[in-house]
Amino acid sequence: MDLHDHGLASDLEMMRQQAAERRQVLRWLLAGAATLPLMSCGGGSDASSTAASGGGVTGTSGSAGSVTIPTAGACTVIPEETGGPYPADGTNTNGGSIINVLNQSGVVRSDIRASFNGATGVAAGVPLTINLQLLNASGGCASLAGYAVYLWHCDRDGLYSLYSSGVTAQNYLRGVQETDSAGKLAFTTIFPGCYAGRMPHVHFEVYPSLAKAASAANRIKTSQFTFPMATLNEAYTGSGYTASVRNLAQISYATDNVFADGTSLQMATVTGNATDGYVVTLTVAVNG
Repeated sequence: MDLHDHGLASDLEMMRQQAAERRQVLRWLLAGAATLPLMSCGGGSDASSTAASGGGVTGTSGSAGSVTIPTAGACTVIPEETGGPYPADGTNTNGGSIINVLNQSGVVRSDIRASFNGATGVAAGVPLTINLQLLNASGGCASLAGYAVYLWHCDRDGLYSLYSSGVTAQNYLRGVQETDSAGKLAFTTIFPGCYAGRMPHVHFEVYPSLAKAASAANRIKTSQFTFPMATLNEAYTGSGYTASVRNLAQISYATDNVFADGTSLQMATVTGNATDGYVVTLTVAVNG
């Protein structure tokens, strides 16, 4: 049976089963650890002050579990930003047709490099892992488990699947993930290119649950994040990013129409290099 023929409902059922199995394993682990001394989860002065400023992430591995944040305190809600002209979430049209990947089979996935639901293209570029963690700004910065993020960005040529000429038949670099018990999720993708007039960036929408991520009407936050200039300059030495070098030289955070008012809450922490790939981490505070 081809599981990709049954839509989001099938995807949700599979993920519920996986979540149930993870919860059972967690119960076993907790039972075995009940007699061990309690250890601090962090939240010291350095971590707390960093998260309060909005960029509070540490860690160097490609796992979503590498992100460290305080368990309580104050955090600032990430700014609301435009979803741009290429969201493919059912809120706009292209060529007279509504484009919506949120209700397509296969959109719930962590590796977003390949197209899905019948499309076969694969986006090439410098490897990139995106680690996000959702926090409840109105609830003591507690982790938001069971929420969902729809994430999308352009390819290394600055083109958006489903919209840009040459890639309208593709839907790669788009996907939905559910946060785990610590509010974390991860995407495997490629480093986005820089197209004329914008600093390199990644779009995302936050939803209160995976089930509600099937409709853009349920989103509670739309925002974007970007990368340090040093990382951009290094990443664009990779194959296929020649146009990005030229476009980046003509734009800055200060002149960008989204990041001109500041990037402190939207600047990802980055490790890695253009040869082996990058890992970016960002905490995202919303009113849960």
